[in-house]
Amino acid sequence: MEKKLQFIEEMSTNVDAAQERVLEEILIRNAETEYLAKCGLAGASDRATFRAKVPMVTYEDLQPYIRRIASGDRSPILSGSRHPISEFLVSSGTSGGEPKLILTVKDELDRRLLLHSLVMPVMNKYVSGLDEGSGLYFHFVKSETKTPGGLPARTVLTSLFKSDHFKNIPYDPCRSYTSPPAAVLCEDEFQSTYAQLMCGLCHRHSVRRVGAAFAYGLLRVIRFFQLNWRQLAADIEAGTLTHGVTDPSVREAVAGVLRPDLELAQFIRTGCSKDECWGGIITRIWPNTKYLDVIATGSMAQYIPTLNYYSSGLPIVSTIYGSSECYFGLNLQPMCDPSEVSYTIMPNMAYFEFLPMDAKDDATACQLVELADVEVGREYELTVTTYGGLNRYLVGDVLRVTGFHNAAPQFRFVRRKNVVLSIDADKTDEAELQRAVERASTLLVPHGAAVLDYSSQACTTSIPGHYVIYWELVEGAQSGGGGGATAVESDVLDRCCLEMEEALNSVYREGRVTVGSIGPLEIRVVEAGTFEELADYAVSHGASVGQYKVPRCVTAPAMIQLLDSRVVSSHLSPALPNWGHLGSGSDIS
Repeated sequence: MEKKLQFIEEMSTNVDAAQERVLEEILIRNAETEYLAKCGLAGASDRATFRAKVPMVTYEDLQPYIRRIASGDRSPILSGSRHPISEFLVSSGTSGGEPKLILTVKDELDRRLLLHSLVMPVMNKYVSGLDEGSGLYFHFVKSETKTPGGLPARTVLTSLFKSDHFKNIPYDPCRSYTSPPAAVLCEDEFQSTYAQLMCGLCHRHSVRRVGAAFAYGLLRVIRFFQLNWRQLAADIEAGTLTHGVTDPSVREAVAGVLRPDLELAQFIRTGCSKDECWGGIITRIWPNTKYLDVIATGSMAQYIPTLNYYSSGLPIVSTIYGSSECYFGLNLQPMCDPSEVSYTIMPNMAYFEFLPMDAKDDATACQLVELADVEVGREYELTVTTYGGLNRYLVGDVLRVTGFHNAAPQFRFVRRKNVVLSIDADKTDEAELQRAVERASTLLVPHGAAVLDYSSQACTTSIPGHYVIYWELVEGAQSGGGGGATAVESDVLDRCCLEMEEALNSVYREGRVTVGSIGPLEIRVVEAGTFEELADYAVSHGASVGQYKVPRCVTAPAMIQLLDSRVVSSHLSPALPNWGHLGSGSDIS
């Protein structure tokens, strides 16, 4: 533990030297690549030449190279021949409506595992007794595919859990994790969740921390518990697993844990039988839990009140900041309030630069700021150069500098650039929302109606959450007349909901169709004049009359309340949208 903490101190003290070393290592190992040659680096590995020659890029800029690699081109295109691309990590970000394929190399797993290994030494500084019990973590893998060239394409967590490292971790439900590897690796969500929850119940007194990758994921498990506690209690009483779990490896793993326990079965029945009993359910079922380990920053912050309800206000800890591109840093003050979370960037993970958010629209690479030179209080878009072949790649995360740990900057995650709606892994930006509204509104034309204005919110009052789109309708382009439910029949507006869903990206549609993490999209038609009232409200609270723009997503409770108070009809998508497997997506064709 002490060595890990000392490593953090060393890395955070010698930030600029570490960054210079990392960049040199990356440029040397990728010196032969086609991409760096086109940039004119000619084998140079110094920072000055790199900054002068290599431009900032987005995913769209790299797509032609990525498609070639995905199609089977094994020449050194973006990564050197000694470290070829080993797989693609499927990002929840979208490009052209499809998931991004982020290239990675084998030894990137070592860097990710190194960052994971720093978490518990930090946590032990603030929370005692963690080594006396286990963690109840709900982790899941997703089905993967292969690119036409034969490389795996899967999520970053699926890659981690299918690695030899995870498979070789000794299973000790009383001292490490309650979920057996077989349950985590089961791709059937029902069977995986049921088995992990069952094991967590059987070892409920040993649990010291409860977690999932994201806050929303933990709430989905609680909802699953609400729907299945009767069967869980019956299985615990009988000491046998329901026939609904059919995976042989999962049944075998749970059989090593499950024993007939009438007392526990009755405890579950008593604690879950009434709706009002669910407040504080986590601390009652797992009474020794010290904190919740979930990412609750960014769009996940909307779930904090619900987590507080179910956990009786247990601390919510967000430990690691990372993405499919690479892992970035960790939270060195883990017991802080979720709204105050800042991550310390670890300079050994990649080469980091930062584009000031107040840079000119025609920003160039020369405006990028080094990790050691960022300024407290300013906001930047994160840019990374990775061992896997991404060079000055704009990640799309907007961060605010909150301070320093030694010489290492600490950043608060502000938002995804341009994202307006998100429930789970989905990310819908303003342009995509606009396209979806335009596509759906064509169904109104034969009925003499149009969308006068619109806004939206990510409704998370129930699980699964869903998108709510507020429409003010106008009857006929010439009339400028009133909106409302009478303008268009209900079944037409229902179909508008589905049409919007069909227009949204594949990550959203996958959440709707195969994962079930997103509920049906809802259109709420509001009274005529509602958006004028919304503008009046904003101006009365300090917005500029001359610069006011209709917010395409509302988050302020007062604005949501205003819109909801003017709703004249509500409509839900009547069916599931089409969703094709990743293998048919344009990104790997």
